[in-house]
Amino acid sequence: MIFEAVAELIAEHNDCDVATITMDSNFRELGIDSLDTVEMLINLEDKIGKEIELDQKVETVGDLVRFIESKME
Repeated sequence: MIFEAVAELIAEHNDCDVATITMDSNFRELGIDSLDTVEMLINLEDKIGKEIELDQKVETVGDLVRFIESKME
């Protein structure tokens, strides 16, 4: 569920096919900087109804998904 939501937000941001985004996709390679990541987190918080404070560096989609999932436990 979290991966799908993150992939959708990235696809919308980059105007690309959601199927091209994987857990190994690197944010820098996708052209997403730290400000973009914060903006996506805000949008994701709205989608999942939970506040997420990013307190560590994430470099890949998988890093972000695992971080969010750990905060939801």
